Amino acid sequence: MRSTLTVVVPCYNERANIAPMVAALQAALAGIAWEVVFVDDNSPDGTADEARRLAQSDSRVRCIRRVGRRGLSSAVIEGALSSSADYVAVIDGDMQHDETRLPLMLEALQGGAALAIGSRHVAGGDNAGLSSPFREKLSNLGIAVAKKLTGAEVNDPMSGFFMLRRDLFESLAGRLNGQGFKILLDLVLASPTRLKIVEIPYKFRPRTAGESKLDALVMLQFAGLLVDKALRGTVPLRFISFALVGAFGVLINIAVLEAARSVGVGFGLAQTIGTFVAMIANFELNNQLTYRTQRLKGPKIWRGLLLFVLVCSLGAIANIGIANALYAQDASSIMAGAAGAAVGVVWNYAVSATLVWRSR
Repeated sequence: MRSTLTVVVPCYNERANIAPMVAALQAALAGIAWEVVFVDDNSPDGTADEARRLAQSDSRVRCIRRVGRRGLSSAVIEGALSSSADYVAVIDGDMQHDETRLPLMLEALQGGAALAIGSRHVAGGDNAGLSSPFREKLSNLGIAVAKKLTGAEVNDPMSGFFMLRRDLFESLAGRLNGQGFKILLDLVLASPTRLKIVEIPYKFRPRTAGESKLDALVMLQFAGLLVDKALRGTVPLRFISFALVGAFGVLINIAVLEAARSVGVGFGLAQTIGTFVAMIANFELNNQLTYRTQRLKGPKIWRGLLLFVLVCSLGAIANIGIANALYAQDASSIMAGAAGAAVGVVWNYAVSATLVWRSR
């Protein structure tokens, strides 16, 4: 029998929550033709194995195991596009969202709404399940910034719990950024017309197994999504992130240079030390932020760092060479320096993506 509803569950290291999720959906969706698609980013804890074990005895359970790519937003997109149901819901794999609200969300869509959102920030909703006051403040800050910058009429734009018609999702899929951990606002902003949105209150439950993925770097990626939407996708989000990290590296370079000079180190050596420290800082930030879904771990970090330093050293040579050539042709020092820096950033970005953080 064809499913009315596909529930997409993006997950990473959620093995302990797979069986409870299926049982909870079975209880909540009684009388509704449903299926669940676990989209697993190659979890080392055997999340995909557990989902497939359940699928052997329940045809409503499916699993997509992704190798060489990670990220909640892209996982949601792949899971939703694998559906043939009339409606698609997205729910986290950590059991913190209240699956009993799914029938109400389905009723809202069948009643004419385009998008139903599980909301912690409308009457009857609750955000108490966040694991610490810091995470609660982080979430609230992201919501406030998103509403201010986008004007989206959504009380919980960072919610990962929502439902919409599959055909609407497919029509918007090509406009989605597909990066990071927050896809709802991306969907809202991708629509060329204002969507009729209904927010369904729910109580955000405490996590009982696994670890939360919400941290400051996730929030930075969310900020990057807002920048990407503001620029209408004309500049790749990863390039923006890479360039901002590079700008931060310049500040680190200057700070270390001045600190070394203050204790009597010669300029040449002080600049060398500052450059090397900045490269290490840039590598770590890019590994944790720009290439978060491909970040290097274990022994691969040292190989990646060595390659990154080599790439950036060649970029610095190109930077200096182009700047000197333009300056020799009577370009102003500012223009020559800016042109050299731009070439250096583009070189570092292109080669780093190919050699350091290449998809595996």
